[in-house]
Amino acid sequence: MTCKTCVFVVDDDPSARKALARLLRAAGHRVREFASADEFLDAVEPELSGCVMVLDAGMPGLSAEELQAELEAREVEVPIIVITADDAPETRRKAQKMKAAGFFRKPLDGTALLDAIRWARRSE
Repeated sequence: MTCKTCVFVVDDDPSARKALARLLRAAGHRVREFASADEFLDAVEPELSGCVMVLDAGMPGLSAEELQAELEAREVEVPIIVITADDAPETRRKAQKMKAAGFFRKPLDGTALLDAIRWARRSE
């Protein structure tokens, strides 16, 4: 899968994933959806450098940190925006440690998320 201009949405909640995808498409983004970090990793290629990923921090399976470590091991550079229903201080610390391009608590402010994606794309 190659898509240098996509926004990748990785969220185990189908309704949240679809809502995010709808918001992003309405804003003119190309979107690829994945139900898990493992599903995303199965599709990822090194050419994905320069893309933005919106990742749910509270998914079962690989954690956001584990996914980021695997991407780094594969030399895939993808700005990550973390979303979560868990606003615990530890979750925020983990996002900061990951150097996430953004951190948002569900329910999301769509305008703020779109701003973070634009910022992350300019920072590539």
